[in-house]
Amino acid sequence: MPFNSTPANAPPSLEPYRLDESDGSTAPAPIESAVIQSRYGRTPARRVQDRRILWGLGGIFVLVLGAWVLWTGLDGASTQIEARNIGHTIIDAHTVSVTFEVALPVNRTASCAVQALNESYSVVGWKIVDLPPSTLYNRSFTEILRTTDLSNTGLIYECWLT
Repeated sequence: MPFNSTPANAPPSLEPYRLDESDGSTAPAPIESAVIQSRYGRTPARRVQDRRILWGLGGIFVLVLGAWVLWTGLDGASTQIEARNIGHTIIDAHTVSVTFEVALPVNRTASCAVQALNESYSVVGWKIVDLPPSTLYNRSFTEILRTTDLSNTGLIYECWLT
């Protein structure tokens, strides 16, 4: 019988031919000496140091995240002012009336910039209006703007607390 042949009555094997008779499922674990472990930084002291560094970085991250949340989310000092256009009336070629509503904190003063635009969206009139303090949160105002050209619209540009 040839060396690599199987008996005639045996079923053919589906496994590839191996020279050694071991099953191959358990490879021997490599033996690492202390010198090799030290060379590649796998000592117990290094693991402890790495763990301390990771905990320190995690703690710094938590502190920064907490400070950011307090600064942005829980800061109640930031007050908002809202302005809304109600309408406009073109009086003549050089005058427009703008009506707007402002919601601002009670007893606070504010200023608003009102503008008039022509057909090509160029600013042809501009006025800054000072709003006095009041006990009302929502207030409505009407301002008359002088323009350099015939305006197409009049609207509120921006409001801010003063």
